Amino acid sequence: MVPVPRATRLTLTATVGLSTWVGVVAAHSGGLAGATRDPLAVPTWLFLLTGGGVVGVSFLLASFVTDRRLVAAVHDWGWALPDPGRALRALVRVAGVSVLALTLLVGFLDRASGVRNLAILVVWVAWWGGYVASTYLLGNSWPTLNPFRTLAEALPSLDRPYPDRIGSWPSVAGLLLLVWIEVATPLADDPRLLASVLVTYTVVTVGGAVVVGADTWFERADPLARAFRYYGRLAPVGVEDGRLRLRLPGGALPDTVLDGRDDVAFVVTLLFVTTYDGFVATGPWASGARAVVGAGVPPVVVYLGAYLLGAALFYLAYRASARLGRRRAETYLSATYLARRFAPSLLPIAAGYHLAHNLASVLVLSPTLVAVAASPLAPPPSPPQLAGLPAWFGGLELACVLLGHLLAVWVAHATAYDLFPSRLQAVRSQYGVTAVMVGYTMLSLWIVAEPYVTPPFIAT
Repeated sequence: MVPVPRATRLTLTATVGLSTWVGVVAAHSGGLAGATRDPLAVPTWLFLLTGGGVVGVSFLLASFVTDRRLVAAVHDWGWALPDPGRALRALVRVAGVSVLALTLLVGFLDRASGVRNLAILVVWVAWWGGYVASTYLLGNSWPTLNPFRTLAEALPSLDRPYPDRIGSWPSVAGLLLLVWIEVATPLADDPRLLASVLVTYTVVTVGGAVVVGADTWFERADPLARAFRYYGRLAPVGVEDGRLRLRLPGGALPDTVLDGRDDVAFVVTLLFVTTYDGFVATGPWASGARAVVGAGVPPVVVYLGAYLLGAALFYLAYRASARLGRRRAETYLSATYLARRFAPSLLPIAAGYHLAHNLASVLVLSPTLVAVAASPLAPPPSPPQLAGLPAWFGGLELACVLLGHLLAVWVAHATAYDLFPSRLQAVRSQYGVTAVMVGYTMLSLWIVAEPYVTPPFIAT
């Protein structure tokens, strides 16, 4: 049995304690609920098999690209970009701190709730929906924008040594805890609770950065900084040798080598938490949860049990894919090393599903954000929203999922050719990761295709 790091045990204990305090579950929904989708015109099983088949066929097609110079040329292509300058970076830093301060101010002072509160809209629409997407669609600007880092760097640092034995596990535990708080508390409807969580996160993050140093904290322990850094490796704009560089989407991923199991677990968890957020808003989950709760199991146990079990299954499935790849490739490289090399290929899947899951809410609520921002402490009683999305929009969401998976297959292919001298070894090493990608594809497509259902046992 793999030992669980102390930081992870403490976080899980805190999660259980928080769950007991909440009593019932409140998946983030309310006014931020995704747009309802029309039922599929084809049988679900045929739709899912088709999606999984597309990924499998894309693997077969990629296998025919065996010219290493061509594969390397695709990922080495780039164009140097001009430096934005210190003045612009300073302005961005000030903007980040100002938005954080405004969010806290409105969250505590404005009595409006839901989408009439600017704090709710800033966090869930502008930041979680829009800004997070920008980190993988454009580039990772979080190192400059990050208000928590700006505050930490303004304070004297103690520069205490970071305990290497815990590695990056605190970021894994922190990511799990943050998403569980989102699911288990009404953050999308209660601005004061949201502001309180932001204050707590600010204190913990700034305090940790002051103790061990900002560079170390945001490199190893902070879940948001680490998530955006990995997403930034997928983006077409990145930093290489201290210079901004334009590159093809995903071009930096084949050269990305994760440091250990903790980093692998973080990438897999990043994929899982986005999936779970959508899974609890499906009809089959609602029916199953009601049935289990009806048998006498507390709602929080149902949600928390599915959460922890799902995270474990995602990680174990990926580890099994690495072992399968090692066995089929007949290589001396360990399964752990293969897991570290192929894990970055999962990032396009996480990005594609995040975009599909949040795009509708961002578009629908963008007019609301503008109207409420114009008068944050006296918002209009009925702020405008974008009228119903066109019928083809559901197809665009599904396309985001599929495109993410297809890019993931190509990244895995380029990684394999960077790893193995033998073409046959390179192809066989991808069997495991392709199999798990097909599984992730079918699950993601099923969630996106399911009509939105308010999760049962919502706290009000």
